[in-house]
Amino acid sequence: MANQPSIVVEGLTKDYGDFRALDGISFKVEPGEIVGFLGPNGAGKTTTMKILTCFMAANSGSAKVVGKDVYQESEAVRRSIGYLPENVPLYEDMLVYDYLMFVAQVRGIEGAKREDAIRRVVKLTGLESVVNRDIYELSKGFRQRVGLAQAIIHEPDVVILDEPTSGLDPNQILEIRDVITEIGREKTVIFSTHILQEVSAVCDRIIVINHGKIVADGTFEELSDQVAESARGLVVEVESDTDMSAKFATLDDVTDVLRDGKTYRVLTRKESDVRKRLVALAAAEGIDLVSLRTYQPDLEETFRALTGGKGSVSSNDEEE
Repeated sequence: MANQPSIVVEGLTKDYGDFRALDGISFKVEPGEIVGFLGPNGAGKTTTMKILTCFMAANSGSAKVVGKDVYQESEAVRRSIGYLPENVPLYEDMLVYDYLMFVAQVRGIEGAKREDAIRRVVKLTGLESVVNRDIYELSKGFRQRVGLAQAIIHEPDVVILDEPTSGLDPNQILEIRDVITEIGREKTVIFSTHILQEVSAVCDRIIVINHGKIVADGTFEELSDQVAESARGLVVEVESDTDMSAKFATLDDVTDVLRDGKTYRVLTRKESDVRKRLVALAAAEGIDLVSLRTYQPDLEETFRALTGGKGSVSSNDEEE
């Protein structure tokens, strides 16, 4: 089937003794998508990656990559994927070029095609300046690039990356994001991370996992709207240092008030609009309003809400 999903996971469960790392998760990834697998440390991200790449078996459920079953057709699956584990396995005493030549040979790339493949991935991952250097001499950012190069040298249909920016400095993170984006122009990419900015900068879609369960699946805008709908309200900034929490809480349809200095998040019941009453109350109390905005959770608040953490007042909400 030409339009079949690149990845199909159904009811996947994995136990480590008495600990359930995955609890019946299901999701699909379509061809050409860049999907971020987002969750706290220990949520089940790496376990899922290892099952999809045939490094371990699940206790129950099924997983297919490009239509091939990871249990029954693991060899075909391995040929179809490129994998970068969290700890990049590199032979540090080899030149970058020699290492990529070795990987190309292992991947069954023959003859002159090996040189073409090496040139292609070296250019794509920005390794031109270090291709003839020993891997042990490279910075962690360049080692990550070498890891990405080995993952795509055989032109896989699906690229699976486990925490690809872990431990990198801000400049290196931006560089690796650019490489992932470039790879995603031609491949299906799924990568795991607990770094919030990664998913908003790179991904078409976000799957949020927590305690082995998928708690959300959609674009950032969709997830943000989902959180905002459950915590509808306003963000109010005032000039006065006077605590207005109790006053704002007296308004009909207000369910909670969260204060952060001179900024308040006033949560309201669904479909209620308390703006006029809030403005009138502030005026009656002699409190000047600096701004009044619709509450729209940022990425950090969305992540916290979906994974059971507490939200905070955002300064990035949309002006009303």
